[in-house]
Amino acid sequence: MHSPLSASRNVGRDPSRKPPPVRAASSGFSWFTAGPAPAGWLAMELPGGAAVLAYPPSAVPVQSDPGTVAAETAGTDGQPVLYLNATPQQGSETPANWRSFRLAHLRGEHAAGATLDASAAGLAFRGGTGSCVLDDYVTRIGTHHYREIACLVAGAHGGTVIVAATPADRWNSERGILEQAVDSYDVL
Repeated sequence: MHSPLSASRNVGRDPSRKPPPVRAASSGFSWFTAGPAPAGWLAMELPGGAAVLAYPPSAVPVQSDPGTVAAETAGTDGQPVLYLNATPQQGSETPANWRSFRLAHLRGEHAAGATLDASAAGLAFRGGTGSCVLDDYVTRIGTHHYREIACLVAGAHGGTVIVAATPADRWNSERGILEQAVDSYDVL
């Protein structure tokens, strides 16, 4: 069961510790700077303790696949305008194949089309190293257009995936929050 944690929870990390410099393969990730979640944010730990997902107070935890944690903010129509998810690595994804794996996963799972907008490898997350993509996809059912940041992050307890998504037409208004959620992702 999901249990919200205080964002100020230290989770065994030295808050003064600075992450190593970020190596981004694309200017699409020049914004990335690993660090603590903004003040007032909440957090959920993956079952098994492999990672901690931080989320803004405007979001609420939602039910997701077993072994995962998720939070979302709904719009006035009840549809998600911000979706954050963390899950343990479950397939054949690797840092080297993350770009192609993520797009193939989207197409195979529920997307009619998926486009890679940017990618980066060797990003220094809190507690691990990650490969990330920024992509757009359109769902088969309902033809909803989403834009997401998805990262595979390797830590001491194995690999985990963080997804930060929003409807494509909300990207400009939600982008900063999505980026902060990725910046504050903590692998243990």
